[in-house]
Amino acid sequence: MKSKTHLLKIVSLIVLLSVTAIAKAFESPRYYYQLKIYHLKTKAQEDKLDHYLKDAYLPALHRENISRVGVFRSMDQDTTEKRVYVLIPYNSWDKLENTDTKLLNDKQYVADGKEYIDAAYNDALYTRVEIIVLKAFPKWPSPTVPQLSANKPDRVYELRSYESPTEKLNVNKVKMFNDGGETVLFNRLKFNAVFYAEVLSGSHMPNLMYMTTFNSKEDREKHWDAFSNDPEWKTLVAKPEYAHNVSKADIIFLHPSEYSDF
Repeated sequence: MKSKTHLLKIVSLIVLLSVTAIAKAFESPRYYYQLKIYHLKTKAQEDKLDHYLKDAYLPALHRENISRVGVFRSMDQDTTEKRVYVLIPYNSWDKLENTDTKLLNDKQYVADGKEYIDAAYNDALYTRVEIIVLKAFPKWPSPTVPQLSANKPDRVYELRSYESPTEKLNVNKVKMFNDGGETVLFNRLKFNAVFYAEVLSGSHMPNLMYMTTFNSKEDREKHWDAFSNDPEWKTLVAKPEYAHNVSKADIIFLHPSEYSDF
């Protein structure tokens, strides 16, 4: 009798492990993101970079089965500096680590991107490139193409960066988005988010970033007014376990380029 009971326990354990393995196999992978921020000084740099991104870089990434790449320009351009934001989603760390090397073996990319790749030291297409590496939230594991009705030039994309006073409080803020249900609330209120992610490497740490999208500035104001007054948000933000988990918030308004995939 004991041996039979023992056998049943083993069979039950095998079934449980099999079910768990199957469930994991069907889980959506958590994407990694690379956010490149190009700092530019001249209109010539902007035009050349635009040509490179549109005709060389994005097509090459598409050939590497990275089907969606975002290209955005800051709405609040400094008179002395322009910024172009490029969002590249990778479905694995290996993809993020090795794609740029693979592109250099793509003859079409090397030909199409020659002006960028072979630029002279005193005639670069940018002043500097800032690179941020992120990992998607568990509750929003992959990027989403926004469902908007406005034409691309009229759309407003909002990139937010939330810094925390400590690493522990950053983990707490990430938890607030996931377990606390903040991403669910944004989704219910139709904020049309592209991504939510924790920053793994960047110049502002520790922090998280996310991007929501709207048909217009007025549409954006209506959505945030609804969010601020939503009873679910008021309950969530009042919970003492989520107190003091953001020390600095940066809000950047962007327009998508016509050829942007988002």
